[in-house]
Amino acid sequence: MSAAGAKRPNRNATSSTFKHEEKKSAAITFLGAAGTVTGSKHLLEAGGARLLLDCGLFQGLKELRLRNWQPPPVDPVHLDAVILSHAHIDHSGYLPRLVRSGFTGPVFCTRGTADLLAVMLPDAASLQEEEAAFANRHKTSRHSPALPLFTTEDAQRALQQIRTVEFGRRFQPARAAQARFLAAGHILGAGLVEVSIAGRLVVFSGDLGRYGVPIMRDPDPVPEADLLLVESTYGNRIHPDGDRAVGLVEAVQRAARHRGWLLVPAFAVGRSQELLYALRELEAAERIPSLPVYLDSPMAIEATVIYARHPEEHDTALRAVEASGTRPFAPRRFHLARTMEDSKRLNGLGGPGIIIAGSGMATGGRILHHMKRLLPDPATTVLFVGYQAAGTRGRLLRDGAREIKMLGEMVPVRATILVSDVYSAHGDRSEILRWLGGFQRPPAMTYVVHGEPEAAEALREAIRQERGWTVEVAQDGQRVGLS
Repeated sequence: MSAAGAKRPNRNATSSTFKHEEKKSAAITFLGAAGTVTGSKHLLEAGGARLLLDCGLFQGLKELRLRNWQPPPVDPVHLDAVILSHAHIDHSGYLPRLVRSGFTGPVFCTRGTADLLAVMLPDAASLQEEEAAFANRHKTSRHSPALPLFTTEDAQRALQQIRTVEFGRRFQPARAAQARFLAAGHILGAGLVEVSIAGRLVVFSGDLGRYGVPIMRDPDPVPEADLLLVESTYGNRIHPDGDRAVGLVEAVQRAARHRGWLLVPAFAVGRSQELLYALRELEAAERIPSLPVYLDSPMAIEATVIYARHPEEHDTALRAVEASGTRPFAPRRFHLARTMEDSKRLNGLGGPGIIIAGSGMATGGRILHHMKRLLPDPATTVLFVGYQAAGTRGRLLRDGAREIKMLGEMVPVRATILVSDVYSAHGDRSEILRWLGGFQRPPAMTYVVHGEPEAAEALREAIRQERGWTVEVAQDGQRVGLS
């Protein structure tokens, strides 16, 4: 459904066109993505309204994942609305649990985000149900019976509460508030969130994308804010300059040379599409051999279709490929593994070949079955192309683990593990600072969120030194009044 009563979007309108009403008491509470990159949730209270910015699931470390099972950190019954920056599960995946706990209000997001959520939330629920069923069959849980965090029915109920909004179009999430989305450039549908409430302008970056990379447009500039929440996933890192494809070329060539498999754990939304786009381009440029490429992820397959039907968010390069009649996300020897039977059939095939499967941090999904079978083989190459949160299998493998627990067994790691951060959909420190340079005046207060402690602290220092702003790192559970 669409938000009603909105004007046509004006992508060039500045936030100063919001009406600034008389200031009233206001506060924000950091309920997730503070000291970590997962579980994004920020409660904004002002003028009698209570808004939740993002509704993400905690991932990674067990102590974080256990928080998903605790009672909701905000009373769902007295929550006016949820505003989602984008569809990634660490920003949206707690929504079915919130609905299950009694939340009946609207969930505002862009059309692209809504289309992706229609795939991602039922998929996340199905995984929860499958894991609970597996635990019950094999008696691997301390709980009897093991239960899912939420069900497919909860996910479908959550989807019924979604209200879609065009980029740049103002909407009213609560009686005392106005808001809008601007393009964040991160994944399809990702938005920067502006909320005008109780005489203040609050800006939440969500996850900031990158500049000058394929598929997505650059992040929109924002001219002002009274309070700014800015992500810091790569706040202590700079993505490598030069040829973005070097790591991918090396991984494909190694698989071809050793006649083995290249496994790429990839997020179904965003990363999988960029990889397919890159493989097609590298084949056309004859920089890599044409190997069979298997997209082993029903969600990634559906997400790729969704990307194709949202040309309004494509960058110039992608539009040019589409105009030429070329399928932008299809390498020459491209195969789809839609069903579990399709995935199992890959076990009987020899290399060389490429398997792209979820999840991106190897926390679940079909990639685990391929890893369990192929990690002990020295001919196997594994390429990580995204951020690996602390406590995930992806982080352990990236850090050099020689043995790893997978599907109830300890699996030796003899495969070659490669890493390429250039395909990250998050801006690095220099790109975050570039986006901050679009502000025409410093925010009264800036809080750094969505980063591990070292990354968040590094970005805070960079903002202080290079911008001279008042900035702090958000603390988990911290509640601060807005001046």
